[in-house]
Amino acid sequence: MSLRPVLIAPSILSADFGHLADAVKQVEAAGADWIHVDVMDGHFVPNLTAGPPIVEALRSVTDLPLDVHLMVTNPDALIGEFARAGANHLTVHVETCPHLHRTLQRIHEHGMKAGVTLNPATSVVTLEEILTSVDIVLVMSVNPGFGGQPFIESCLDKIARVRRMLDHVHSQALLEVDGGVNLAKAGPIVRAGADVLVSGSAIFTSNDYSKTISQLRMAGETISV
Repeated sequence: MSLRPVLIAPSILSADFGHLADAVKQVEAAGADWIHVDVMDGHFVPNLTAGPPIVEALRSVTDLPLDVHLMVTNPDALIGEFARAGANHLTVHVETCPHLHRTLQRIHEHGMKAGVTLNPATSVVTLEEILTSVDIVLVMSVNPGFGGQPFIESCLDKIARVRRMLDHVHSQALLEVDGGVNLAKAGPIVRAGADVLVSGSAIFTSNDYSKTISQLRMAGETISV
C-alpha cells in the first residue's frame, strides 16, 4: 500500500482577471502544483476566455506548469501558438478532434504534454485507442463553459472507469478532474481514481488560499494499491 500524491491545479477562470498576475503568484506561494487555464471560443462552449497572450503573460510570472485546456472547435490551429506562449500541457476535447491521434502527436512534437478531455455525456470508450498516447486524461464533472457549477454525481463512476482503463494498459497518464471540485467532493473524487484536482471557485473565493489548497490536498489523499 502506498500514498498517491494529489496535485492541486487552481483554475484562473475564477480568479480576478483585473489582478490575475497577483492571484497566480498568491496560489503558487500557497502550494499550488499547476495553474489551470481554460480557453473557450464561444462556439464549442458558450463563453469566451483566455488566449495565447494570457498564457504568455502568465509564463512570465510563474514557474508552475501551465495546464491549458482547449475548449475550442478547432484546437489543431492553436497548438503552435500555445506552445510558443509557454504552455506545458495542452488538453483537447475528444469531441472536437476527428483525427485525435494526429492531434496528440502534434502536441508532443511541440514539446508539450498531451491531454484528452471528456465531457460529462461522452463515453469513456472514446479513449480506448489513444490511452498509450496521452499524458493526461481530463474528466469534466460539469458541462464546460462556466465556473461555479455543481459537481455531477454520476461522474464519480466515470472517473473510476477511466482509472481502470489507464491501469489496465499500465499507463502513467495522470487522471485530472475539473468541475465542482470542493472540499466536500475532493475525497470521493480521488478515491474514484483522480490524481489532479482542478478547483476554481473553492480556492479563489476563499479567504486563505494556502489553507484551502492544503485542505483540498488532505481531503483527497487516499491509499492506493
